[in-house]
Formats: sequence, structure tokens, C-alpha cells
Amino acid sequence: MARDDNRGGRRNQRDETPEFADRLVAINRVSKTVKGGKRFGFAALVVVGDQKGRVGFGKGKAKEVPEAIRKATEQAKRNMMRVPLREGRTLHHDIEGRHGAGKVVMRTAPQGTGIIAGGPMRAVFEMLGIQDVVAKSTGSQNPYNMIRATLDGLSKEQSPRNVAQRRGKKVADILGNKDETPAAEPADA
Repeated sequence: MARDDNRGGRRNQRDETPEFADRLVAINRVSKTVKGGKRFGFAALVVVGDQKGRVGFGKGKAKEVPEAIRKATEQAKRNMMRVPLREGRTLHHDIEGRHGAGKVVMRTAPQGTGIIAGGPMRAVFEMLGIQDVVAKSTGSQNPYNMIRATLDGLSKEQSPRNVAQRRGKKVADILGNKDETPAAEPADA
């Protein structure tokens, strides 16, 4: 009886603190023809993120679907990257990413826009924690290439703080003051 309580306690503890959310993007069934017939295997593509600016993806192969998903999730957790977000909801600037024949364009969006992106890109943005973004993919529709192209673009994302630190300036100098408009001089006519 004590044994069951201990197991149940560990399970509850694990469920209370879910560190990462994960999203299954694609499952592919592959077959190998052998002497006795066909052997089936499964390949899974998973995106994992903490929804606060960290994201990663992984792929796993196994004879059974749950095992392939588990392998992909573990690989995704090992390959996490941090992306700076503006106000925790959108990108700092427009970016492009590519991988192979896959090309993606990601643009910042005003609050309330939502995630306007398709398939695999949407999974990456949701796991990253982005709430407002407009994205378009051109070229390869392969989910592996689309995710890699999206992460390539996100790796180029730079926050004004990082740019200011690298250039030895203040953040205000980098952003500039948008409210400062030259006063219209009165016409002498």
C-alpha cells in the first residue's frame, strides 16, 4: 500500500510542474519490405516550448507511435533556443528565414492580430509564446523544412537591448524617439 502512495505522489508532483508544452506536428509511417512482408515504422516531428521565449524541435523514429513521439520530445528539449520577444507577445522586427527550398517571412503585428501562420509555423509560434505575428511560407511545404526555416529566422531576431549593448549605446539611442517630429515652421507668405 505504501508503494502505491509513493508512485502516485511522484506522478502528481510531475503533473503539477509541467515545464514545457509540446505539439505534435507530423507523423509519417514508413515501411520496409522484408522476406516475410512489410515492417512498419513511424517518424514523429514535435515542437516543444515554455511559451515564454524558448522553443525547440525534434524528430524521433520507432516501431510504435508513442515511442517515436517520446524520442522526438526528448530531442526537442535538448535542442532549445531562446528568442527575445517584444512585450512578450510579438517579434521585435520583420525577419526572413530559409532552409533548403523552404523560405518563410515573419512580420511583427499589432496587439489583437493573433497568429496568422500555417501548419508547422503556427506550432512553433504557439510553443514560443508569440501572440501576434503575420507569417508566410513560400517554397517547400515539407514540415521539417518549414520548421527549420522558421527557427533559422527566429535565430536572427535581435532585441534593442542586445543591439545597444553590442554597439555601446543606450537603448533609447537605438530605438529613437518616435514622438519627436520636427515642428512645422510657420510660412512667411
